[in-house]
Amino acid sequence: MAPQNWPGVTLLRIASLYLVTSLVLGVVMAATHNHALVSVHSHIGVLGWATMALTGLAYIVVPGLAASRLAVAHLWLHNAGLPVMLIALAFLVQTGDTRAEPVIAIGSVLVLLSLLCFTANVLRKVKGAA
Repeated sequence: MAPQNWPGVTLLRIASLYLVTSLVLGVVMAATHNHALVSVHSHIGVLGWATMALTGLAYIVVPGLAASRLAVAHLWLHNAGLPVMLIALAFLVQTGDTRAEPVIAIGSVLVLLSLLCFTANVLRKVKGAA
């Protein structure tokens, strides 16, 4: 692994863990006929697996995209925010305790900021015929 590609490789590896987590949660929900955590399952699949895998692959495939502070910020913000959001969302769904809502918001904002970093990075670094 080239050092400049470590954000992409790291995101792809973490994404694979979210894939397995999402699949296991889906199987458990199906087996127990308890789908209370479907919103958590969906967020794990979309923001954990799909988004992290796609952005990780972009960092690996697009020359120079991973070699920026925006890529590093994206990696850390996404991985700080998503677990916070998911745990708080699961807590809210299971308990109905609305004190989890500000925590969900904090995690969500961190993920949003991470993806704004990714978008800014793409807009700055990706060149080609338009």
